[in-house]
Amino acid sequence: MSIVAVVGLGANLGDAEASVHGAIVVLDLLPATRLLRASKLYRTPAWGQTEQPDFINAVVMLETGLGARALLDRLLAIERDCGRIRTAGERWGPRTLDLDLLLFGDEVINEPGLQVPHPHLHERAFVLLPLAEIAPELPIPGIGIVGELAAMMASDGIEAIP
Repeated sequence: MSIVAVVGLGANLGDAEASVHGAIVVLDLLPATRLLRASKLYRTPAWGQTEQPDFINAVVMLETGLGARALLDRLLAIERDCGRIRTAGERWGPRTLDLDLLLFGDEVINEPGLQVPHPHLHERAFVLLPLAEIAPELPIPGIGIVGELAAMMASDGIEAIP
C-alpha cells in the first residue's frame, strides 16, 4: 500500500541550491518511492538563529510504500550522506541539508523522534509557501488547509528562485 508523504528540504551551507536539488533526485530513488511533485526553490532569511546565511527551501510530495519510521530513517541517512551532523540540543543552526517529514498521508503520529504532522508546519512560511505552490488544497490533519494557512502567513523576505 502506498501513501503520499510530504518532505521539507532546506540548506544554507556550501552550495545550498545544489544540495536541495540533489536531495530531490535522491528522494526519487528511494525504494518503493517516487516523486510526485516538487516546489520551486525559495530563498528564505534564517529563522531562529538569524546570524547565518539565508536558507534554500523546497517541498516535495512523494508516493511511498515505506512506513513513516522507515522513511524518516532514510531522510536522516540522506542528511548524513550530505555531511549533516546533528548536535543534541542545537536548533535552527546552519546546515548542509535538512529533511523534515512534514506529512504522512492523513496520519497523526506522535512517537519519540517522529511527529507528523510536523509540529511546527503550520507556523512556518518557508514550508507553507512552497507546499501551497504544489498542493494548496492539501489538509493538514487537525490544523487546516495548506493554501488557507499560507495566505495568513507573513512571508517577508521569502522569494522564489527563478
